[in-house]
Amino acid sequence: MSKRAYRSDLRAAQALRTRGQIVAAAAELFVGGGYAATTIDAIAAAAGVSRKTVFTSAGGKAELLKLAYDHATAGDDEPVPLRERPVVKALEAEPDAARMLAGFAAMVTGIQGRIAPLHVALAGAAESDPEARTLFEHLEQQRLTAMQRPATLLSSRGALRDDLTVEMAADILWLHNDPGLYHRLVHKRRWTPAQFQDWLTRALQTQLLR
Repeated sequence: MSKRAYRSDLRAAQALRTRGQIVAAAAELFVGGGYAATTIDAIAAAAGVSRKTVFTSAGGKAELLKLAYDHATAGDDEPVPLRERPVVKALEAEPDAARMLAGFAAMVTGIQGRIAPLHVALAGAAESDPEARTLFEHLEQQRLTAMQRPATLLSSRGALRDDLTVEMAADILWLHNDPGLYHRLVHKRRWTPAQFQDWLTRALQTQLLR
């Protein structure tokens, strides 16, 4: 590798680390103080960078919240969509519908544990901030669209209840995959994540499968 390429790789790695610091700082402030009360200056101070660096590295508040949401969903900042991750590929390859939904419930529980606080912050911001509202609606639609895939797989394998269409099955998956539901049961009602996962598994298997 040439010195120029090596230096370029180092700069790229440093840029990713800096963006990661900024996104992590923004996420903590959004959850702790709310979206509206969080300023770019506060994010810059928490991340130990300049205000300009926040904008050039990650963008404004809406972009930062989207990045924080994406990182929390995936569990890291790797540029690999969730649908391409091994855990999703393994679920799609699972031939037994009940086990597939049990694995789905386990994955959802892990994801919701990371994103539920951010979801609550975003939902609150969406009530008064147009950018936050647009982002919230986009993420809701994105989540619904993603549920078409497991619903279609269950249908193609003849596993869905006779009274359910693919669209209805996707709606049920979308409803139970709502981070607000996890927040209410785990954070508000003090269920353990294991209790939530067990309930979610049984609920999906009962409502979706023959």
